[in-house]
Amino acid sequence: MGLALRLYENLTEAPDDATRFRLIVETIDALEQQWPRAGDVALRSDVRESELRIQKEIAELRAEVKRDIAALRAEVQKDIANVHATIERTKVDLLKWIVPLMLGQVAALAALVKLL
Repeated sequence: MGLALRLYENLTEAPDDATRFRLIVETIDALEQQWPRAGDVALRSDVRESELRIQKEIAELRAEVKRDIAALRAEVQKDIANVHATIERTKVDLLKWIVPLMLGQVAALAALVKLL
């Protein structure tokens, strides 16, 4: 049951004015207990100050994220360069083996053709 309805019922059942006044005072006291204290309510200036602080933190986090992304990008580019270098070395190594093998195959085929 709500506070207003309970007050109404208590006032209609109260035997005299003194009891009614006491009930009204108790109800007002109960309402005051539910209201926020003056220090608990954020003022417009408090909200603006918090907003500015949050905006500053967001800007700092953005800068930090950009630095992290730049560092990761540089690291990835270095890794890519290393992979390219490895591929080039592997390519040269393969050519070192494939060319002589191919020449050997040609010579072996030529020898087989002479035998036939």
